[in-house]
Amino acid sequence: VFEVEIKVPYDVNRQQIGADGKPADLNVGGILILPKGFKLASKAQISPEVKAKNKGVFISPYSTEFDNILIVGPIAGKTHQELIFPVVAPDPDKNQDVKYLTYPFYAGGNRGRGQVYPTGEKSNINAFGATQAGQITDITTTEKGESVITIVNSDGAKTSQTLSAGLKLLVKQSDIVKLD
Repeated sequence: VFEVEIKVPYDVNRQQIGADGKPADLNVGGILILPKGFKLASKAQISPEVKAKNKGVFISPYSTEFDNILIVGPIAGKTHQELIFPVVAPDPDKNQDVKYLTYPFYAGGNRGRGQVYPTGEKSNINAFGATQAGQITDITTTEKGESVITIVNSDGAKTSQTLSAGLKLLVKQSDIVKLD
């Protein structure tokens, strides 16, 4: 068993917009793509020292088909700027195809909330563009804190666009906007 460490440094004073639209500490996440045959160490194989470092962290294989791809997160970034993946190498005595040479490992880290939900919708940390060109005639705020922007185009057609709570609007009433 060996450890692969992914560092996800950032300014801990930075915040993200939480799912409720309020400022929140950043989350982090990570992915580790290992060569075929390498995989996440079982709980019994992980040393108490690594278990202590990873307390509260759930690392899992991407799927049963791709157990060499490991993912973690989202987890609290303030306490997890270093992600530690306990990995087990394949045994050459059990698999004749295993040769200990130089293997590529691919790793990635993420700070903050994801930009797209699994449904394809944008999360509330994206830039949003106008759904129609025209003039902003009204901006209202709902009880949930969402912004509803009304745009009237040159033909007089009216469109309303609702943006998630917590977003900072860069437009104001009477602004002219272009279709994004």
